[in-house]
Amino acid sequence: MIATAQLMIVLDDTIVNIALPSIQSQLTVDPVHLPCIVNGYILAFGALLLLGGRIGDLWGRKRNLQVGLVVFALGSLAGGLGQSAEMLIAARAIQGIGAALTAPNVLALIATTFQDRKTRDTALSLYGAMSGIGIVVGLLLGGALTELLDWRWVFFINVPIGLLVLIGSRTLAAPERHTGRLGFLDGVLGTAGMVSLVYAITRFGEDGFADPVAYGLVTTGAVLLVVFILLQRRIKSPLGRWCYSRTATAQART
Repeated sequence: MIATAQLMIVLDDTIVNIALPSIQSQLTVDPVHLPCIVNGYILAFGALLLLGGRIGDLWGRKRNLQVGLVVFALGSLAGGLGQSAEMLIAARAIQGIGAALTAPNVLALIATTFQDRKTRDTALSLYGAMSGIGIVVGLLLGGALTELLDWRWVFFINVPIGLLVLIGSRTLAAPERHTGRLGFLDGVLGTAGMVSLVYAITRFGEDGFADPVAYGLVTTGAVLLVVFILLQRRIKSPLGRWCYSRTATAQART
């Protein structure tokens, strides 16, 4: 179940690429908007990955995994029903949000589900293999679905897979939740820094290394993440700075 969840997340990085010509032809999408259909997923996924892991620590990794799977399946359904480039970009962003909630908790659940080291190492090997296989399968499956059925099936295929993994996740043991609350300032700094870096990478991929905006984004992301790291070093609860400060103040008053 965990391996299938990882396969679904990685597969979605590449499966849409092959369908882009069909999407452009059927929906009359401007060529300038085609990269956004791909990058909408990558941007949301990469930007929220750190935050998704922290939310799983606080609210429960199993529950967070299940919520992420539901969000991912809904985003896939919306993409399959999309009637414009804007709808597809929004659907891809929803998929990215679901993936960011799922991915870090998939990995964490391996450590909490398999206590024996040999079994855990085997599970981690399978997890790593699925990451590589998903890239290749995404290209092959995207081409087959587009050719034999319709480009919409590169989205629809995730719905039954996501629902099956969601049902299977009920067998997972729910690990202990950490105490604390999510810090607003740290969440904003970490997320904004990751957004800047991921968006810079996508711009480099589209426009090359001569893009001045991309360099500005790299600088902004680096500054935000340095501030974020410095703040994290001074507190006991990662990504929970404001919560910790209120708690410490209350203790001092007592």
